[in-house]
Order: sequence, then C-alpha cells, then structure tokens
Amino acid sequence: MALLRPFFSDTTLSKTGAFSGNLTNTTQTRRRRTRKYVSLSITDMFSASHTNLGPRRKLNQARRGLIKCSAVTEVGGFVSVGGKEEGGESEDDHKVLLGSTVEEQEIREKAVVNYDWREEWYPLYLTRDVPDDAPLGLTVFDKQIVLYKDGSGVLHCYQDRCPHRLAKLSEGQLINGRLECLYHGWQFEGDGKCVKIPQLPAGASIPRSACVKTYEVRDSQGVVWVWMSDKNPANLDKLPWFENFARPGFQDVSTIHELPYDHSILLENLMDPAHVPISHDRTDWNAKREDAQPLLFKVTEQTDRGFAGQWGREMDQGMTNFLRFEAPCVLQNNRELVDKNGQKHYFSGLFLCRPAGQGKSMLIVRFGGTRRFSPIMKLIPQWFIHQNASKVFEQDMGFLSSQNEVLMREKIPTKELYINIRFSDTWVTEYRKWMDKVGHGMPYHFGHSTISLPKEPAVVEHAPAGLVAGVSASLPAKGGVGTMHAPNPANRYFRHVIHCKVCRNSVQAFHAWKNALSIMAIVSTAFAILVSGRQWKALYLISATLFLAGVYGCSTAIAMNTTNFIRKHRQA
Repeated sequence: MALLRPFFSDTTLSKTGAFSGNLTNTTQTRRRRTRKYVSLSITDMFSASHTNLGPRRKLNQARRGLIKCSAVTEVGGFVSVGGKEEGGESEDDHKVLLGSTVEEQEIREKAVVNYDWREEWYPLYLTRDVPDDAPLGLTVFDKQIVLYKDGSGVLHCYQDRCPHRLAKLSEGQLINGRLECLYHGWQFEGDGKCVKIPQLPAGASIPRSACVKTYEVRDSQGVVWVWMSDKNPANLDKLPWFENFARPGFQDVSTIHELPYDHSILLENLMDPAHVPISHDRTDWNAKREDAQPLLFKVTEQTDRGFAGQWGREMDQGMTNFLRFEAPCVLQNNRELVDKNGQKHYFSGLFLCRPAGQGKSMLIVRFGGTRRFSPIMKLIPQWFIHQNASKVFEQDMGFLSSQNEVLMREKIPTKELYINIRFSDTWVTEYRKWMDKVGHGMPYHFGHSTISLPKEPAVVEHAPAGLVAGVSASLPAKGGVGTMHAPNPANRYFRHVIHCKVCRNSVQAFHAWKNALSIMAIVSTAFAILVSGRQWKALYLISATLFLAGVYGCSTAIAMNTTNFIRKHRQA
C-alpha cells in the first residue's frame, strides 16, 4: 500500500535483474496516440456479446439492474466510442476493459485444481509480539485456535476448546508453563495432554481422552506459522521463505492489524496500486492524488498456486516492480535497484493476510530493504510509524467493508459486479480468476466467474465481563468494557495496539507519564500559591506550565495511537 513508497521513491536508480523488460514499443505506441474526451457507452457490458450464456447469466444481469448510461472519459490515450448496437460492447471497449471471450471463460470455469485450504501454512503472529505470560486466541477461517509459549519459551498451538465443557482455552492462564482452563482448572502440557484435573480424587487417573487437538507451528523469519491439516503431517516445503528478508543487512518495519472485512477483499486492496494516490493522498511521504495515472502490467507466471508479474507507472516508462501472489495468502511486491556506485539494493513489501473468519482478516505487514535507513528514519519512534500505518488502513476501511457487504448481499461472482480496467485492475482480475480454480477447496470464496457463500455461521466474540475486564483489556486478543478497549473491529486500539508490544507499551508509558506530570503540575501550582517571593511564584508557575505542556503532549500521543482517522469532509 502507501507505505511502499518511501522505500521505492528514488527515481534516479536503474532497474535490473528480473525487473527489466522491453516495454519501449508499447509505451511509444501509447504516447503517439492523442488523448480525446469521448463518450463511453456502458449500456450493458455483457448482454450482447454474451447472449448465449444461458438464463442464469441473464438473471444475474437483471439483478444488477444495469441501465443504459454514458460517461465522458479520458483513458490513457485509448479512444472508446459509444453509439454501437444498443446493449453491446464497442470494439474499443476491449482496449480499456479487462475481459475474455465466452470460450475462454468456459475453459477457465472448468479449469479447477485439487485444493484443500487445510493443507497450507497460515501466518498467525509476529514472533516478537506473542505474549510470554498469556494465551492468544486466534482464528483461521472458522477454526478457533490458541497460541502460547510454555515455560521454556517454546510455541504451542491447540484447538481453542477445552475437552471438558468446551470453554475457550484462550480465556485461561499460564501456570508453570502449562495452559490452564479457567472454567474448572484443567491443565494441559505442550503435546495437548491433560496433566491436572483438580476435581479428581487422590489416586484417580486422568482419562486418556482428556486431551486437546494440537496444530504444528513454526517460527520462520520472525513470523509464527500454523499448519492447519488434521490429516497429514506438516509439509515444510510449503512453508514460505522470503529471499530478500534473509539477505545480509536487510532491515524491516513490521506491523500487525486486525481488519473488519474478508481476507480476499484485503488482498484485492493490497494488490491495487492504482488506489494509493487517491485513497492515501499525502498520508505518507509521497502519495499525491495528482500522480494518479495509467499503470502498466505484465503477467509473467500463472500456476495453480498463484501468479506473478511486473508492473509500473506509465510516466516511468517501465515496469520496475515485481509482484507475486502465492497460496493461500502471501503477497509480495519486490524491487531491485542499482545506485550510482553500482551497488544493488533489494526492497520488499510483504503482506501476509490470514482469513480470520467471515468479514474478518488479520494482516502482517513487512516493509524493508538492504539499503540502510536514513538517520532521520532512525529518529522516528516505531509507535509513530505504526500509527501512520493504522491511518492508512482506516482510509480504506469504509470502502472495503461496504464492498464486503455488497458481495454477501448480491451473491453473484465479481465478473457480474466489477468493471475492471486494464490500467489498474489486472492483478485483481488475476486473483479472482485464481479463486475460480481453487475456491471449491475453501470454506467459502468469491471468484471471478464462481461463488460459494459461507455455510458456517459467523463467529461472534464478546468481551470478558466483571472485575477482570479492565485487566484483560491490556492483554492481546482480549477486550474490555471501556470504549477504547472494546473488541470492536473498527476500533484502532483493538485492531492494532493490543496485538503490538511496541504500541501497547508506548500507550502504557504515555499514560504513566501523563499521570505523573499531572501530579507535578498540581504540586507546582500549590507551591506557587503558598510561597511569598515573586521569583519563587514565577518559577513554580513556569514549572506548572511546562508540566501541563507535557500532559498535553502525552494525551496527544495516546490519541494518535488509539483514535481512528476520519476524513475532514466526513466530520460533522
């Protein structure tokens, strides 16, 4: 997203390696064409050219409520002219819109592959943010799991369900490295075996069935991954490995976010560079809406496990970025650059998108490179960078949540709903077509030509209540009764701060400093009233003013970490 831009903003460097490509002819041809304002007819994008798709297709068109309309548009030098046969596509529409022939669509709809979403590794958490003293409740699709560290710091993962009465083990606690269910005190060791039941009489043995289902986890390159299969042992060949992150001198900035929309919509958003100048205008160092322009795309690889290709901005006259999507939920955008000294630098934007249930996703974002951070970047505190990242996702949140609602309500494939443009939506179309091939192996999916709605009811989580609510609010993946700590997916504290040790500790520190400075301001003011000398009064009043300024600064920092971004034109 927008955070890629600080790393990729040096336009004086030349492209090398996998990112070189001969695009001169394409670019020159496009530039020879004059831009014209024309009438673009979108009467019914699919009816005339796809009349033999059957009654279901016509029903879907009727549900969309397509009507004849026209728009004046300027599209990257390509001329699209309306006035063709009513209800049909003009010939030049195909130069602008992403589509395919009826025969190609039928082939793709039949090109399904063997796929089982359980036979995959899923990213759970940044290793550094896994708590040492509390279990962590997480989800993969509709499967609830619990992650924790034992007394030796070894990671373990269970089904988040006590075999006794089905209570959530993530609501439990750690005692001597064992995970204890707080309902009746049953305790479990790393292999899932129950080792203590307080209610058993002396000499009674623990039932062999009193054990929990376990999942295999791996810590790889700073991320905890879980193997979800209950049939086959973990396939280490499928465990993702990112070459750039293993290079000497590679530095990264990583954050984690919980988001209120489906992981497929999140992936769409992350593989859509066209929205960055508009949605994130001046949010980061380089995004500007006046830079919105046609983009160039070239698909270089299509497999059963994803796709890859190059892309770039038209004004740059080349495609210097390399994007790769790999099943089930890994997206990376890489770039190789050579500086004026001939030294090669590697940059990566890595997005690990875990499906966290219907209408929910968990995202691990990692940006980095082999070029050293500038001295100014080193002075910026991590919490400030993290809150800016949260702001970026909040700028998209309204759009993506509403998109999720429409897909669920319309119940038809994205081909019938989206108008995909060649100069912005190539990756989105490729992703939805990949979903067509593998969607049958998922709990639910939204494909380009196919769709399968969720069959399981959505999991609704509630905050703990009672006296422990305030305490549990400070723990990861727990909620509280306060407004800031409530488990609301639209709440920045719940979406990011409780999952991030850096930001959580920063907020706690700012709260402590705010309270201390408030007390010192009160004391200084009292001394200013009690002392008789003018110089002492002035000194204490100045001190009180400085303390109050510190209180204001701490309050501002707390608000920056916990308050959602709201666009100015939406403020009332």
